[in-house]
Amino acid sequence: MSSCTPGEDVCLNADGLEYISSAGLRVLLKLKKSIQAEVRVINASNDVYDIFEVTGFSEILTVEKKLRELTVDENNVIGEGANGKVYRLDDETIIKVFAPGVPMNVVKEERDIARAAFVSGVPTAISYDIARVGESYGAVYEMLNAKTLSAVINENKDRAVEMGCRLGKLLKELHRTLANKEKLTDMLEVYKDRAHKMEKYLSDTELDKLISVYNALDSRSTMLHGDFHPKNVMYMDDELIFIDMGDVGYGHPLLDIGGSYLPMMHIGKFKPDLVFKYIGMDFDTATRVWDSMLLEYFGEEHLEEGKILAEIYGEAKYMLMPFIYTKMTDEIAVNLIARTRQNGFLSDSFDITPVLTSNFL
Repeated sequence: MSSCTPGEDVCLNADGLEYISSAGLRVLLKLKKSIQAEVRVINASNDVYDIFEVTGFSEILTVEKKLRELTVDENNVIGEGANGKVYRLDDETIIKVFAPGVPMNVVKEERDIARAAFVSGVPTAISYDIARVGESYGAVYEMLNAKTLSAVINENKDRAVEMGCRLGKLLKELHRTLANKEKLTDMLEVYKDRAHKMEKYLSDTELDKLISVYNALDSRSTMLHGDFHPKNVMYMDDELIFIDMGDVGYGHPLLDIGGSYLPMMHIGKFKPDLVFKYIGMDFDTATRVWDSMLLEYFGEEHLEEGKILAEIYGEAKYMLMPFIYTKMTDEIAVNLIARTRQNGFLSDSFDITPVLTSNFL
């Protein structure tokens, strides 16, 4: 590099660098001061990265470790979602491989969210490094002798009610955990923003009704998973562990419960055969899990009201799919809205009273 322009960021590739001396560090410090912009060092080996850490230079410069190159076996897929697949690497670790094109910062953000949840006391997998898998990035997590809860239930469907009850307890535990609001997102504000953007697809009356569903909720500072269902929970040494933490935030618990309604119940009412694809169990089993989960969560006294609210917020989230599903097109969105209208949600007869009067959560 012969010259640097003040105000322009600089990226330095440390691939092949085995050691950096104090003199080298001072050169970088001088560079940082002279350009008054970001100096980014990429592909640092473990030894070089440790030098930046020990000396405090990692707080002055942006330093990134060289990524491990890993391969995965399609026979070892243990989960799949909209943005990637989860593979078992060995007896101790799994890796979530994101779809090609998902940038590094998104992978880092999910890894950092998982760490923030773990530090807050949420039972989730211990997160390790980020690796490259072909043209994609993946986040590596510890997962000893674990299976998805869906797989455990499929092995013994007589445990569906028991595991549904445990899911309800797990969700209540999460919803009682205070979030680190500096590191997580206020999901109620996100949902409200998405609801307002639906003006592109809805009539004024429909839009007002959708917005009112979210305006009915009060702000909360407790944690949300964002995509809670049995395929996103691991069973490890008789403990339930959250995975797929990319949508973790904070807010009202009905946002989570409505989100769970979509893969566990909404899909099954239209296409029962698709439920297995999304959550790894048949619709009848999913219904038993769902019913026992809600019974544990709401209690018998509020179960029926809880079911109504779960459906309302599930259908409301479904309406927001044009701003959630990464592969959404206008054609898909129009068909989605048509199906929702057919389902009765947002019709003149749709009653949001349970939302407006509910105060038991």
